[in-house]
Amino acid sequence: METITKPEISQEILESLQTKVEEEKQVIVHCCVPASFELGNQIRVWRSTFLVDRSLAHKSYLIHQENISLFPYWTDVPPMKDFWFTLVFSGLPDECAAFDLIEEIPEEGGFFVPNIKRNGTDVYRVIIE
Repeated sequence: METITKPEISQEILESLQTKVEEEKQVIVHCCVPASFELGNQIRVWRSTFLVDRSLAHKSYLIHQENISLFPYWTDVPPMKDFWFTLVFSGLPDECAAFDLIEEIPEEGGFFVPNIKRNGTDVYRVIIE
């Protein structure tokens, strides 16, 4: 009878893999622009949109956007209907308890949602006003 031995993985490799897992964390923010009666409203997001934990001086970067155009393009917002889009960011540090959604742009009207309380899923719903 043949004995099967379990392969050994060095501690160095295990630690390296753990770092890679932590790098893959993502934060998903579902954003709602409340219904408006205005016709011709348009919206877009800039690559310079971040999740910022001011207490830790940390910025999570925008990785992907869904249902919204990236600058310089625009997305039409239908009148009289809430408009939803999704932003995906790089992970937040484990120590983060609250963060701001900030769009840093060279004009007025950037997104700003302050003091979003951290939860265990890192999936959030916010209202953009």
